[in-house]
Amino acid sequence: MDFRNTKYGRFMNTRVPPSKRYQPTEYEHAANCATHGLWIIPSILGSTLLYFLSDDHWKATTAWMYGAGLSSLFIMSTMFHTISWKKGHLRMVEQGFHMCDRMVIYFFIAASYAPWLNLRELGPWASQMRWVVWIMACVGATYVFFFHERYKIVELLCYTTMGVLPALVLLSMADRNGVLELSVGGFFYCLGIVFFKSDGLVPFAHAIWHIFVAVGAGIHYYTIWKYLYSTESSQS
Repeated sequence: MDFRNTKYGRFMNTRVPPSKRYQPTEYEHAANCATHGLWIIPSILGSTLLYFLSDDHWKATTAWMYGAGLSSLFIMSTMFHTISWKKGHLRMVEQGFHMCDRMVIYFFIAASYAPWLNLRELGPWASQMRWVVWIMACVGATYVFFFHERYKIVELLCYTTMGVLPALVLLSMADRNGVLELSVGGFFYCLGIVFFKSDGLVPFAHAIWHIFVAVGAGIHYYTIWKYLYSTESSQS
C-alpha cells in the first residue's frame, strides 16, 4: 500500500536512495523526539531503583552499568532527533549527534546483557562473554566513527549480530528463569527493525520503531528487576 496517495501522505516524506539519509516531516520529527524523550525520566528512576535494591557491591555496579546504558539510549536519541529537527542546518553538529546516537546503541546492547552475564551462573566459556560484549560494543562504535552511514546494511547486521550472539550464551544458564521474557523482549526489537527500514514507506515509521525499542527495553527491565533484583529473587 502506498501511503503517499492517501490522506496520511502529508505526514511522511518520500523514500530516499540508500546513499542519503531520510529527512522526516515536521510531524515525524516531533514524534521521533517524543517517543524516546518520554522514557528518559522513567529509565533514570528505574535504574536508581535497581541500584537501591542491590544487596552487594557487584549488583550495585551492574545496576549502574545497565542504568547508564538504558538512560543513555533514550537521552542521546532524543538529543539527536531534537538537534536534527531544530538545528538541522548545522550539519556538522547534527552529524556528530547522529554518530553518538548510533554508537550508544552498541553500548546499550552490552549494558542490557550485563545483569545476566554478571549475576547469573554461566559455563566456563560463556562467562567470557561478560567482557566480550564490551569489546563488541567498542568495535561497533569504532566502525560507526569511520564508516558512519556508508554501509547501512552492514551496520544493521552488526547491531543484529551483537543483539543475538550473547543471547545464545544465556542458554547455558543453570537457572533459566527469565529466558521466556527475554525472548519476548527480543522479539519486539526484531519486529521493530521492519519499521526501522520503512522510512518513507510508512508514516511515522521511525517513531514506531522507537516504540518497539521502548517496549522491548521495558520488558527486559521488568525481567531484570523480577529475576535478579527483587526481594523474592534474592530469597529464592
